[in-house]
Amino acid sequence: MTKGSGYRLGYDQLGNLLLSKGMITEDQLHMALDEQRRKGGRLGEILASQGHVSEMDIVRILGDQLGIPNVDLEKGLGEIDPELINLIPEQLMRRYQIFPLSRQGKRLSLAMVDPFDIMAIDALKALTGCEISLVIASRAGIEKAIVSTFQGQEEAQEMRRILSDLMETHVEARLEVVEEEVNPERLREEAEEAPVVKFVDYIIENALNERASDIHIEPAEQRLMVRYRIDGLLHEIISPPKEIQNAIISRIKVLSNLDIAERRLPQDGRFTVKLGHRQVDLRVSSLPTIFGEKIVIRLMEKGSRIPTLSELGFDPPRLEIMNQHLARPYGMILLTGPTGSGKSTTLYSALNQVKSPEKNVITVEDPVEFQLKGIYQVQARPTIGLTFASGLRSILRQDPDIIMVGEIRDLETAEMAIRSALTGHMVLSTLHANDAVGTVIRLINMGIEPFLVCSALSLAVAQRLLRVICPACRESFVPSRDMVESLGIRAHAGEEGVFYRGKGCRRCKNTGYHGRMAIIEMLEMTQEIRDLILGRALPEVIKQTAIRGGMMTLKEYGLSQVLKGITTAEEVLRVCVE
Repeated sequence: MTKGSGYRLGYDQLGNLLLSKGMITEDQLHMALDEQRRKGGRLGEILASQGHVSEMDIVRILGDQLGIPNVDLEKGLGEIDPELINLIPEQLMRRYQIFPLSRQGKRLSLAMVDPFDIMAIDALKALTGCEISLVIASRAGIEKAIVSTFQGQEEAQEMRRILSDLMETHVEARLEVVEEEVNPERLREEAEEAPVVKFVDYIIENALNERASDIHIEPAEQRLMVRYRIDGLLHEIISPPKEIQNAIISRIKVLSNLDIAERRLPQDGRFTVKLGHRQVDLRVSSLPTIFGEKIVIRLMEKGSRIPTLSELGFDPPRLEIMNQHLARPYGMILLTGPTGSGKSTTLYSALNQVKSPEKNVITVEDPVEFQLKGIYQVQARPTIGLTFASGLRSILRQDPDIIMVGEIRDLETAEMAIRSALTGHMVLSTLHANDAVGTVIRLINMGIEPFLVCSALSLAVAQRLLRVICPACRESFVPSRDMVESLGIRAHAGEEGVFYRGKGCRRCKNTGYHGRMAIIEMLEMTQEIRDLILGRALPEVIKQTAIRGGMMTLKEYGLSQVLKGITTAEEVLRVCVE
């Protein structure tokens, strides 16, 4: 049986199968068959290219019809045994459109695009000495698996080559210099050497590919460490030789226009890089420590799409509340949470939603993290007198409808924001507090009178970011009774009986998590809440009253996502510290 005839044998009835399951219409089938007669090619690929079905739809239909299991490799790979990868050369994987999944004894499980390619199966039997168990996969899934596997190996080899070059360039000093004399010219020469340039380029590019928000370059007494912050947590990536520490740090300081000879004082700088079509702004901070300068680089991608509020994690009830308050002509909405909890992204999403040609929207920020079309953004520059308060004062003379202030840090800014909200403007800003009720208490402690808080503030939103279970290795499990009872969700968990978690795989770097979502706590300024604030009630009294009125706390919101299988109980308990 030839490859071509075997392949067609399984696909003869594909059109009728898709038609019988209502996945395509007769007109769509006739159009695809016409194109097949004119141009040749496989019917399934033509239907997929025309957008009528996906490759995985076809894979599942064929698998069901032939009694062969299927796998969606586009969702990512689990942990693959390196011996499997060495069993079949990359060239053969590409030629036969296959990828090895697992091996048990003399039986090899293979993902394959064409399960009727008898010549390929026979060749693989002879090569591996194994019996072959077939699993159908899409062409795109096979290609992604091959690329991610061999690209990772190539990157590791490239990293080893770079480090080898670095060590050849920088010979270890045999004598310990107690007080090193700084030679700016020598530092600059080291920073421009090819191995150093390659290494810094690598850690930046790799950080972008790994979805890192920050790069940490951290000196210790005997070693140097590079860590990435991914989904809110730091992960050690590589530990280059201590001897090249100064060269690496000098290279980053040269890029960000910092004084390479100054190692005693903290410095801040920035630079921009391009990776393909992506343009990324890098904010650099250096901090002198006893073992050398510690560098942190914040990565902020320019031009990236702002997610909607629902994409961020606002469920329908919370989204409706937010939309109601955003639609008001005046008032103040404050977001609260620790640094890195996604407050700025939520504000940008809200602004993106409310902007229109009929409204004048102006912001004052430090820094401007996203550039929004149709919105006038001002970069605060405290060193020359352009603070949040002075910027806000100037914005009020620009006839604004909606104002966004990056952060309320002091009494002057708070007073200006309150005044703006009371004079017919919608004001959005952020504040540091532990929860939604804490927003009110924080304003009063800053010196704002309770009656002004009650009059200006319309909504306080507390926010945290939770890691999401990796979809590629998500599995269900039955939680112990003690675990469920300790979470306080016994009644709810009994309805489902299962929780979910990530086993850990290549896609999520064995963490079990991939991506993050926001959890929300909203305090609406009802008359009952206003009366309590005016009476200077204790925060706990205000919170309990709000809960009785329907407010869902951060922990409750997080646990609702646990029950939906989106995150884990451990993640909620880690983030929602009461």
